Amino acid sequence: MSSVSLHSRWWQLPIWLMAGLVLMPVLVIFFSWQSAQVDVWQHLIATGLARLLNNTLMLMLGVGVMVMLIGVSLAWLTAVCEFPGRRWLDWALVLPLAIPTYVVAFVALGLMSYSGPVLTLWRSLFGPQAWYPDIRSPLGVILVMGAVLYPYVYMLARSAFLQQGRSLTDAARSLGLSPWASFFRVVLPMARPAIVAGTALALMEALADFGAVAVFNYDTFTTAIYKSWFGFFNLQAAAQLASLLLMFVALALVVEQQARGRGRVHQQNHKRHERIRLAGWRGWFACCYCALILLLAFVVPFCQLALWVVKTGFAGLDARFFQLMKHTFLLGAISAALVALMALLVAFGQRLSPSRWIAHVIRLTSLGYALPGSVLAVGVMMVFTLLDREVLWPLLRHFLPNGQVAGQILLGSVAALIVAYVIRFFSVGLGPVQSGLERIRPQLQEAAQSLGHSQWQVIRRLYLPMLTPSLMTALILVLVDVMKEMPATLLLRPFGWDTLSVRVFEMTSEGEWQRAALPALTLVLVSIIPVILMMRRSRS
Repeated sequence: MSSVSLHSRWWQLPIWLMAGLVLMPVLVIFFSWQSAQVDVWQHLIATGLARLLNNTLMLMLGVGVMVMLIGVSLAWLTAVCEFPGRRWLDWALVLPLAIPTYVVAFVALGLMSYSGPVLTLWRSLFGPQAWYPDIRSPLGVILVMGAVLYPYVYMLARSAFLQQGRSLTDAARSLGLSPWASFFRVVLPMARPAIVAGTALALMEALADFGAVAVFNYDTFTTAIYKSWFGFFNLQAAAQLASLLLMFVALALVVEQQARGRGRVHQQNHKRHERIRLAGWRGWFACCYCALILLLAFVVPFCQLALWVVKTGFAGLDARFFQLMKHTFLLGAISAALVALMALLVAFGQRLSPSRWIAHVIRLTSLGYALPGSVLAVGVMMVFTLLDREVLWPLLRHFLPNGQVAGQILLGSVAALIVAYVIRFFSVGLGPVQSGLERIRPQLQEAAQSLGHSQWQVIRRLYLPMLTPSLMTALILVLVDVMKEMPATLLLRPFGWDTLSVRVFEMTSEGEWQRAALPALTLVLVSIIPVILMMRRSRS
């Protein structure tokens, strides 16, 4: 018994290590208030703090309403109704998740700019003095983000509607309720936890976004953090702004956790439920509505990127592009391998130490995904600055003959960037590994050990072969998320370590939409892989 207890304690070490790694940048950010940056805050209060708060709240409200309206309506149509094209629209409506928000943002600006094709056609139809919609507005930012983020609500609401089936609607109709009344009074309340959870996830993504709001010049806390860091060269002020952004993220996270806790819906049966058949114009209206959302959110941005790439004659396909590809893939591969390894160790630790405390600590390790990239970058930078100044420099001064240390060691290194990636995307890799491990019965391990195999032999010869599909899924998901990540990469990258996402930001900052198309299209093509994996898992 003592040996088992000792082994379980050793397996707990990766869990506590990962929890400490996640908490470290968050605690450092909040401790930054020990030295308040009075001058910077006086400047922010006098010039832009009220605008930051207003813009952030408006973004949360607008994106929340939009993703709920689009996601719930699409989920209801594809899960409960039958209409022309439903089978392929059912999975195709998830595809907008493959396009980063900052890519859709600069494509929208390229199409809707004054010299773009949309407004050029508009002026030819209604005259040069006719009013035209201004895409560079709060509404434009909300529309772009809502178009990309609605699949979070769509996937969860669709799952809830599929679990309910048609029986609830028929029961409500038999009691005298109209179709609309049965939907709003019976079906929608039962799916509310899933809808709220999906909306909260979309809001966390909107709060964490930097690229789209930067392209639109729409100031939020993420852009303020960037300006404080690179404009005022004040890391403390950036950390204090990051702590305020964490308050909004914490609010969305609490809502999501509460909704998930109430989100257990009793499944009706495992038989294929009968769908509501929409005949005539109703069916074609549903088809056109779903197709229009897919067209605007995925097809048009994808085709426009491909058109720009062809129009430029693949001019950006040079040695610099392949260098960016190399940096992007290398950072993603290293981070994905580390996340998969830590996820495997943490999942095993949870199985060998199934206590309530360990479950809470593992839940804490998953909070890194809720941290915006800009917030995480500030926290990691402050931690590494502290380690350089208080630990590594004194050690090197003690051991080096001349007693001098030149330059930075951890600060501004690839290690800082990889640590940020591991913290940010650990939960992305942990989910598939935990799911795969739950499907392996503990009796298999007991049988193998009864045949004389040690614990490490059981892991190597039993668990690893059976967990290979889950590990590959975790590797692919983390790899693609790292490749798309912009804020952390932009703030923490070492000199000369530009990536595809950084290249997109640089080109769009200069209004070079066509030159940004090639790296953006590459990211979209790579990002389709995890979306397909999610769709296959959802359909199964």
